Amino acid sequence: MTDRTFLAWPFFEPRHAEFADRLAAWAAEHVPPLVDHHDTDASCRALVAALGRDGWLLPAVPGHDGGAAPYDVRTLCLARETLASVSGLADFAFAMQGLGTGPVGLFGTAEQKARWLPGVGRGERIAAFALSEPEAGSDVAAMATTAVPDGNAHVRIDGLKTWISNGGIADHYVVFARTGEAPGARGLSAFWVEADTPGLTVVERIDVVAPHPLATLRFDGCRIPAANRIGGPGEGFKVAMATLDVFRSTVGAAALGFARRALDEAIGHAGTRRLFGAPLGDLQLTQAALADMATAVDTSALLVYRAAWTKDGGAARVTREAAMAKMHATESAQVVIDKAVQIFGGAGVRRGVKVEELYREIRALRIYEGATEVQKVVIARDLLKAAAR
Repeated sequence: MTDRTFLAWPFFEPRHAEFADRLAAWAAEHVPPLVDHHDTDASCRALVAALGRDGWLLPAVPGHDGGAAPYDVRTLCLARETLASVSGLADFAFAMQGLGTGPVGLFGTAEQKARWLPGVGRGERIAAFALSEPEAGSDVAAMATTAVPDGNAHVRIDGLKTWISNGGIADHYVVFARTGEAPGARGLSAFWVEADTPGLTVVERIDVVAPHPLATLRFDGCRIPAANRIGGPGEGFKVAMATLDVFRSTVGAAALGFARRALDEAIGHAGTRRLFGAPLGDLQLTQAALADMATAVDTSALLVYRAAWTKDGGAARVTREAAMAKMHATESAQVVIDKAVQIFGGAGVRRGVKVEELYREIRALRIYEGATEVQKVVIARDLLKAAAR
């Protein structure tokens, strides 16, 4: 990234800038050779292994030693922004190791953390988070997957999960299922399910505009130890929302990384491409576009790192701040990247050109972990609740 001045903002401590600089140097050297968009499964496995080998996954898996170390959300955001600016798959590989262990890091017992997290933190095991269903995406209360007692020490899971990141390559899934303690969202629980559990099958691999490992999973009488429950009975919704509360800001950070890279690419192209006998950047309309893009990048960064700083400062929840950051950063990144493609002209839609790749990568971020429309509802409800108090 050409502009690193944001690292001097008061949201950060010196250790954050040092982390971002080291990761940027590492990613520039190590990530590109590991990415093959024709084999995303192998790429993600290689990226997870490399990130784990060199210690970069540890901020995403802070309970890897069985302790209760808190998440440093600013570090998570810096990691995702930095990796996304180099490769969407590298960001994906990092993020899913965090999301797929977040419930354990936040709600797991010391024994669960010590048993499950070290391998993920070392990049030896691939994690996944299984919440969405065909009829239950944003509406978690509509979840139909069930987990019922099977003897005194086991539960049996039945149902279908879809749009599961790392589906088909994960070594475990954190699965949310209806356990019936109360109606709606209050009757859910979370469970750790090993990928080789009998009755768990991958029924479909999902091909999307920016290839990532995604799948639909079927649970048909999956029998797991009752001790694999994460958190208490009926606490699944709380577990899921608290996990997303940590990681939602990081989605905005990934979008910020895409947007910042698009701005860099556009500036470079505008300075070298000649049009009508002069650099493209001499045209006032090009300058106006670059100004709009730079302003959008900075406003997104301010919202993302405000949310992360607030969470790191001890706030129990950052529902409104994280929703604003995720909504604005992803929507703005779409606009920034579109302007970059326009500045490139015909070359901008040619496969293999970076801005074309970014154009495909950004679209899903406006949907996953709560679509923009859902974030607006979250923000408005939080404002109304605060006003009522």
